[in-house]
Amino acid sequence: QVQLVESGGGLVQAEGSLRLSCAASGSILSINNMGWFRQAPGKERELVARIMSGGNTNYADSVKGRFTISRDNAKNTVYLQMDSLKPEDTAVYYCNANVKTPRTSYGYRYLEVWGQGTLVTVSS
Repeated sequence: QVQLVESGGGLVQAEGSLRLSCAASGSILSINNMGWFRQAPGKERELVARIMSGGNTNYADSVKGRFTISRDNAKNTVYLQMDSLKPEDTAVYYCNANVKTPRTSYGYRYLEVWGQGTLVTVSS
């Protein structure tokens, strides 16, 4: 079993900053890409930022220049630094990871794992 636990959400005023963290635990051999998605009320879940195992990143156009994704491979943790927040950034933010995990018998498999979500509210 693999779990992702997020922290760092909360209420912030516009132009403020928040830092989200997501730690993976369990039967982990390695982690490929890790990322953050968000879902606002009445909208579909969307990709915010993703970071590959080698460090390459990609961002949604709406957050480029304001958000920064990073990871600590030794801690199996991914971060999202969010600056210059806007009311339209209000959403539940979900951590996602593609994890290589051992099978019970032999070999391994890849799992797509999601965190439980953390609410970010930006007031105007």
